[in-house]
Amino acid sequence: MTEPTAEPTTGPAAEPPAEPKATPAKKTPAKRTPAKKAAPAAAAKKAAPAKKSAPAKKAAPAAETQPKAEPKPKGNEREFDVVLYGATGFVGELTAKYLAMAAPTGARIALAGRSADKVAKVRAGLGAGAQDWAIVTADASDEKSLVDLAGRTRVVVTTVGPYAKYGLSLVEACARAGTHYADLTGEVLFVRDSIDRFQEHALATGARIVHSCGYDSVPSDLGVYATYKQSIADNTGELTESTMVATAKGGFSGGTIASGRGQAEAVMDDRSLMKVTADPYALSPDRALEPDLGKQSDRALSPAKSIDPSLTGWVTTFIMASYNTRIVRRSNALLGWAYGKDFRYREVMGTGKTAAAPVIATATAGVLPVGLTLMAVLTRGWGNKILDRVLPKPGTGPSQQTQDNGWFRSEFITHTSSGAKYRTVVAGDGDPGYKLTAVMLGESGLALAFDESKLSTVTGVATPATVMGDTLIDRLRAAGLTISVERVS
Repeated sequence: MTEPTAEPTTGPAAEPPAEPKATPAKKTPAKRTPAKKAAPAAAAKKAAPAKKSAPAKKAAPAAETQPKAEPKPKGNEREFDVVLYGATGFVGELTAKYLAMAAPTGARIALAGRSADKVAKVRAGLGAGAQDWAIVTADASDEKSLVDLAGRTRVVVTTVGPYAKYGLSLVEACARAGTHYADLTGEVLFVRDSIDRFQEHALATGARIVHSCGYDSVPSDLGVYATYKQSIADNTGELTESTMVATAKGGFSGGTIASGRGQAEAVMDDRSLMKVTADPYALSPDRALEPDLGKQSDRALSPAKSIDPSLTGWVTTFIMASYNTRIVRRSNALLGWAYGKDFRYREVMGTGKTAAAPVIATATAGVLPVGLTLMAVLTRGWGNKILDRVLPKPGTGPSQQTQDNGWFRSEFITHTSSGAKYRTVVAGDGDPGYKLTAVMLGESGLALAFDESKLSTVTGVATPATVMGDTLIDRLRAAGLTISVERVS
């Protein structure tokens, strides 16, 4: 989720092995352990798979490696620990309020935006502890200001979107400066551009560019990661398939809708991009090494019991599935396909078990694709004026009461190669797109800044699970979210 400028386990995260391997042979449920930490291997941009390795080994991507790391400034040489860019937007201000409450004593935090006066007004409402936070003036249209911002801090947290329009210059500045970065994007094309253009720079400097640190896609990414870690502890083999059933009460921000409009417009301008957005492995580090598992559709319509007998009601297409699933698959690949080379993942939305549930499910499954197509068509000329009138405005959001009354629950049913089954729940009280997104993004920024020894060695353009894994799970639990994994068979 973005804010436009008008805006049960602990231990180290699993790491990719140091050398690229071939696709592993199908495994028996022999004991698995997380791969040892290793720095990215020195390899060519596209490395051909080696000979088949023993079943216990994991394939690792080689396409996103850099031979030699350049020195990056140490953290204590930077002026700030965290800079929040976009503090005057709706979600940006929520994130600032969360940081004022959750940041450790002595944290060097700055607020950034286009207008110093507007940023100062936000700071004035954050309480006494934040009044000494610095104000940094930066503008997405002024690359020099972004370079200056990235060079002054250890971590940048940004809510300024749509990211495809406003975000790439900041990613580049952070990648070149060795500055860690977290955002709220749910834009496939933006993340693909970020990977293709700045991965090598980030690997060279050690920057961690962590996209999608809000409701897009923290619950999805950490839910599967937590299940994987528990399967290792239980020695139940690889993950073979997982379905996440999403239920929530909350709204989509104007920023999220603006991001969707931006991506739709890009596809209308260049129809070849439709193939990218439709590819289930669109964000893979090396598409050629991904398995061919046949069709993996993001559309759904069925009784919930078709997923698992314990589930009731109906499920339908989840609007965020076409993005979240790509993040989860990227995590699997960046970890050397630790979840399983043939792991299948999908997301659906629950519509309840009332008499109206099948009607709602059917309507959603039918209307959602039509609505997305209509949005794409309307991103032209007079159509944009219609969308501007009927859709939420960028930078706006619901009342505090509405935010407090929201909630979300992401329930995962996962099977392993040994026949084990897990139920994983990631849930929280509060509007997921606003209140809890601010919590997730805020904790991500704090983890990047203050939990260096607990983070994985993964650098470059990464995901929440591959960089922050266990430490972000611990932080979100401490912040009041539920993240639980139960073996049910």
